[in-house]
Amino acid sequence: MSNRYIPHTPADIKHMLDRIGASSVDELYADVPEEVIFRGEYALPEGLSESELREFFNNLGARNRSLKIFGGQGSYDHYSPSVIRHLLGRSEFYTAYTPYQPEISQGTLQYIFEYQSMISELTGLEATNASMYDGATAAAEAAFMMVASARKRNAVIISATVPQRIHDVVRTYCKFHGVELREVGEKEGVTDLDALREMIKAGDVAGVILPQPNKYGIIENLEGVAEVIHAEKALLTLYCDPSTLAVLRSPAEWGADIACGDGQSLGMPMQFGGPYLGFMSTTKAQLRKMPGRVVGATTDAHGKRCYVLTLQAREQHIRREKATSNICSNQSLMALYATIYLALMGESGLREVNALSATGARYLYDRLIESGKFTDPFKKPFLKEFTLATDMDIDAVNKKLADNGIMGGVKTGENLISFAVTEQRTKEDIDNLVTLMLKED
Repeated sequence: MSNRYIPHTPADIKHMLDRIGASSVDELYADVPEEVIFRGEYALPEGLSESELREFFNNLGARNRSLKIFGGQGSYDHYSPSVIRHLLGRSEFYTAYTPYQPEISQGTLQYIFEYQSMISELTGLEATNASMYDGATAAAEAAFMMVASARKRNAVIISATVPQRIHDVVRTYCKFHGVELREVGEKEGVTDLDALREMIKAGDVAGVILPQPNKYGIIENLEGVAEVIHAEKALLTLYCDPSTLAVLRSPAEWGADIACGDGQSLGMPMQFGGPYLGFMSTTKAQLRKMPGRVVGATTDAHGKRCYVLTLQAREQHIRREKATSNICSNQSLMALYATIYLALMGESGLREVNALSATGARYLYDRLIESGKFTDPFKKPFLKEFTLATDMDIDAVNKKLADNGIMGGVKTGENLISFAVTEQRTKEDIDNLVTLMLKED
């Protein structure tokens, strides 16, 4: 036997050391300060048999609690068809890397092409890449893309109603990329459009990032905003929840040049915050500024339909300083997840998901308002997520809910709490939530 996976033997180590002229492994680390080298024994447990190991992890997993989830803020408990995991776990998908060789990567290239086509249909924009790490870094890439398109303009405006975690990531990326990020404030729960019009007139603005829906769950009215932005030769990026695009006006209909966001709402498990999927779509005019890669369809030498990497403007293919991005790699496993989900649900399924979510959200909203313990500080339209004000101790209420198997709303301010309702929540779930919240201890 070659024992190719057994660690090096003492003879192997001696042979390697002799070859490089070193007397010991420690000599290889002679430049490492002695005070930072660990010389003790590792606190490793005794080895376990397979059955003992399975029992250990089963017991560990049993300590987790499965909660009924009413939180949102970018991570939503939507239904995930079981067939997705079965298909995703196939070895040809699960172990696939970037499809550099089209002659042996037709399956991977095809599903990426289908993914791009489906996301483009949702956004209404002409091109979609494959793909980004997550929604936050996709928004940061959109900021860079707008600056690259504007050339001599180096400022990007972001709305205060963009979710805070997205805002924070964009600000960090911009700081170390030399992009000036300016914030336009909010007014009554939505972007202050009057302030935006004044800021855009500065003349050095490359683009604007606006949310739809926003961090409060509000569907903002962006009528005429794109025209104002374009009149100053700037670009508009909309940060979107892709699931809601089945029923809301698309970014293209709002006049956006770029759409980005997180694909988690396309049936992906919440998974303690990730991994998720960042998506980005754009107009044909901005296609060559878009990071990542684009798969196209063509025909082979025999006239049969096939797929190729059409655009791949990243550092592995061109000079590093010419790359549109150095951080956009994604091996597309989660893009495959979104592709299967969208194919299974179809247009009617996505509409039903949103209809059920909206009905549940409205029912919860009405019950909380009727209780007299909550008020609506904004009174704006919403779909599946909304924010209310309350004098109740939000942290104490959420702890009580957690103790009773429910993840409550997300605290989004000193006296603000946001709730999200998906098609997974039943009327009984909602009634139980309200009863527990209002119950006197």
